[in-house]
Amino acid sequence: MSKLTRILLLVGALVVVGGGIFLLTWDIPAPSEEVTKTLSNDRFPS
Repeated sequence: MSKLTRILLLVGALVVVGGGIFLLTWDIPAPSEEVTKTLSNDRFPS
């Protein structure tokens, strides 16, 4: 393999590993506002 290919593969692997670590450690906040929706009875068969 050429030197450039090895460098690109190494950089790609570092990006993937870094992204995985970021997602594992990120404290994603819960939704802050309540969502309510009224459904009409016409949509449900009786």
